Amino acid sequence: MAACPCGRADARSRPLAYAACCARFIESFDSAPAPDAESLMRSRYAAFVLERADYLLATWHTSQRPPGIEFDPGVKWLGLEVRQHRVLDDSHAEVEFVARQKSPGSPAVRLHERSRFVREAGRWYYVDGDQL
Repeated sequence: MAACPCGRADARSRPLAYAACCARFIESFDSAPAPDAESLMRSRYAAFVLERADYLLATWHTSQRPPGIEFDPGVKWLGLEVRQHRVLDDSHAEVEFVARQKSPGSPAVRLHERSRFVREAGRWYYVDGDQL
């Protein structure tokens, strides 16, 4: 059983399998929305690792959604650390995270961001974020 790219662990600190974690949101977007902003952020990270542009675009709020997503060839995602999940009200939340990646021939880089999420019609969407 492959571990989920998002790095979520169970109560005993064992990595959750992809099938028991983000797969349900990515593979069944229409019927299984992420229950909170942190789960959406984690599943979006997994979608970047798996190069699932369809899921990334579907979970991007229409006010900020790009027309498409292209993945850089050879990028290796090295891990995700969720630093904070803050619920602002019933339909707004923020998630602070650090994601690490490495491109071929380049040193590893860290993306440290505070992302904003909004819930509409029972679904969470990524809006935008500030680099920290």
